[in-house]
Amino acid sequence: MNKNFQNVFDAFNNGFLKLPASNTAFADIPWSKHPVFEGVELKHIITAKDTAGQFSYHLVRIAPDKSIKNHIHETQLETHEVIAGSGMCINDGASLPYEPGTISIMPAGIPHEVNAGGDGLYLFAKFFPPLC
Repeated sequence: MNKNFQNVFDAFNNGFLKLPASNTAFADIPWSKHPVFEGVELKHIITAKDTAGQFSYHLVRIAPDKSIKNHIHETQLETHEVIAGSGMCINDGASLPYEPGTISIMPAGIPHEVNAGGDGLYLFAKFFPPLC
């Protein structure tokens, strides 16, 4: 991966969630293997239990040439902000190149998948209502 892109992801991975009542270091939050998709890991930054069931935020890293296969979230709107790497998102049948600075939105009930390129792909994903 391009060193500048890696630096941007490292800044997120070592960032902080700053709220009036708390300050959480992302480095203290473990990476979790995705329960279904090989080569996909999630860092659950803020979850349903923290937001009274309103939303959740997650860092997502997809290993080179791995995918979050086609799926649907029946009740959640999902957004992706591409932090580093490259890939392709299939959003409601449209192929969207993913590169740093890209934002994509998947309304509830819309099929989508994300395919990482040879450098992997690093996303900031948000869910309304929360994924977990």
